[in-house]
Amino acid sequence: MSKYLIKQVKLFGEEVVDIEISGGKISQIAKEISETDFDSSKIIKSNNGKSKVALPGFVDLHTHLREPGREDSETVETASRAAIKGGFTAITAMANTNPVADNAGVVEQVLHLGKQCGLVDVYPIGAVTVGLQGEKLAELHAMNQSAAKVQMFSDDGKCVHDPLLMRRALEYVKSFDGVIAQHAQDPRLTESAQMNEGKISAKLGLAGWPAVAEEAIIARDILLAEHVDSRLHICHLSTAGGIELVKKAKERGLKVTAEVTPHHLLLTEDLAESYNPIYKVNPPLRTKTDVIALRNAVASGVIDIIATDHAPHPQEDKDCEWAAAAFGMLGLETAFSIAYQALVQTKLMNLKQLSEVMSKNPAKIGRYKNQGLDIKVGNSANIVLIDLENIWKVDPENLQSKSKNTPYAGMELPGVITEVFTHGILKLQAGKLLVG
Repeated sequence: MSKYLIKQVKLFGEEVVDIEISGGKISQIAKEISETDFDSSKIIKSNNGKSKVALPGFVDLHTHLREPGREDSETVETASRAAIKGGFTAITAMANTNPVADNAGVVEQVLHLGKQCGLVDVYPIGAVTVGLQGEKLAELHAMNQSAAKVQMFSDDGKCVHDPLLMRRALEYVKSFDGVIAQHAQDPRLTESAQMNEGKISAKLGLAGWPAVAEEAIIARDILLAEHVDSRLHICHLSTAGGIELVKKAKERGLKVTAEVTPHHLLLTEDLAESYNPIYKVNPPLRTKTDVIALRNAVASGVIDIIATDHAPHPQEDKDCEWAAAAFGMLGLETAFSIAYQALVQTKLMNLKQLSEVMSKNPAKIGRYKNQGLDIKVGNSANIVLIDLENIWKVDPENLQSKSKNTPYAGMELPGVITEVFTHGILKLQAGKLLVG
């Protein structure tokens, strides 16, 4: 395995150090390490004498890879390439594929595809119910005992609405320290819903999606998780009311965690006035008040992680009228820049704190042993280098994802991902993927 030297980088944006990588691990960190023993091609230097920032590789707990079954919009390989470009060294494959990842065979297939690609660690999520139909529990134990060792289960895209099934799922995964990741959406309260319910939805004549549809499920599931003393994770939290429910659960010491997406930290319902389906997402973009509350909840620790909810779609699923369009938007390649803009540039958090919600905390929730580790001697070298002095313009045609449904097209964003190491292997150098 190659030996690398990273010269003069700011660790978490603070102390300037050199980092030596050998045997897939961080072998030395010092103020100055001699270049004598290194091949010149294995020495990574900062641009124009300006120090780059070094952070642990990002970990995404909510990624739609689409494979198997929807390779027209994304594959494990194209999503992995997008992940590397975004600074991620681990991603988590949601179960809403075709066939659904509700058995050991499918999750092992996803695991194999990830290893075959070899860019990032790909962790499969198992479905909670058979076929995501919400009628019968899937093979939770078999998926956990498979080669994929699944720890997280979700019907994301659909809510586990039946309270008895949800209770049984929470009880079942408790036996192996698993976690249920709930898509909190009451289906009866969101029938035909198209966007956030409020003045704008009424003005546009689009069916509204009330905040209570999310909050009612969060409240119920917190009570169920408390009753059985099991781990519950709330996917893509989007309302101020939901934040208060999670906050109270944490104050009671419950095993409840929550995530927010980058787009819910920046974009608001006002964008729906364009009638451009690129802004149609599940849960919907909410109000400015919700956005501010979500930012503060991340900064205060009520929300544990940032997760992309990367949801690629082919052009025909978005290039249509709003009501007929698919829900979802890309997120992997823009996640850090959006989070940095929303949380660090606003002085709500510093880089180390942002790193915790994008690396350490998601790895802890997912139980990923070799991800989210501090940049310390002896730890696996999952490292991302970022040039914070420069900005980049989002061009859908230059994104690695097979789909192009980004809501940030044409925007100039801060923070250029320049290098990424996955387990000590350089995967991205000077912004270019080192793969065919």
